[in-house]
Amino acid sequence: MSPDSIFVEVARYGVVPVIAIEAINAAIPLADALVAGGLPVAEITFRTAAAAEVIAAMTRHRPELFVGAGTVLTEDNVKAAKAAGARFAVAPGLNPAVVEHAAQAGLPFAPGICTPSEIEQALTLGCRVVKFFPAEAAGGVEMVKALAAPYAHKGIRFLPTGGIHAGNLEHYLAVKAVAAVGGTWIAKPEDLSAGRWDLIRERCREAVEIVRRVRAVAK
Repeated sequence: MSPDSIFVEVARYGVVPVIAIEAINAAIPLADALVAGGLPVAEITFRTAAAAEVIAAMTRHRPELFVGAGTVLTEDNVKAAKAAGARFAVAPGLNPAVVEHAAQAGLPFAPGICTPSEIEQALTLGCRVVKFFPAEAAGGVEMVKALAAPYAHKGIRFLPTGGIHAGNLEHYLAVKAVAAVGGTWIAKPEDLSAGRWDLIRERCREAVEIVRRVRAVAK
């Protein structure tokens, strides 16, 4: 599957749960909660030492889950994500060496951007999907619209992440240039440590319903 088609698949979900998971034994219960909630996709961030092992466990035991890697900051992170079976990777910033290494490894990559100059650098590196981070702190929906306008003819798509939740999700999804949003609220670290799988499942269902409603109006 090409990088473009990988991110088309990501966009199909509308919301990508962004998850920092500390304990490998939480990987499968988390995967099951996401799938049961109708949101079978996850970005497992390399903020924890368990990330690669969690990705590997999810891809091996729950192949129906579409698993990517987040906070991919180094070439070693790229190698670990690819080896673990991640389908895509995301970063909070734009490091040309990491983007190029991901391309060489065949790992679809969405670098983080916050300015027009970074968008142009991403385009030069062959990226058509970028992470807008930190979304709310950097101007929110209006900033996404402002950034998207000059590059609409380039087909750039955004994955806003940071400060997004069920209360403002609809506003982001209504922006044509937004492929999907990163959802850190879906499965918080304290929910994982407490085993609140029912709560995670319900948050997924709520997000799925919002995506459905917004896209129904868009049609």
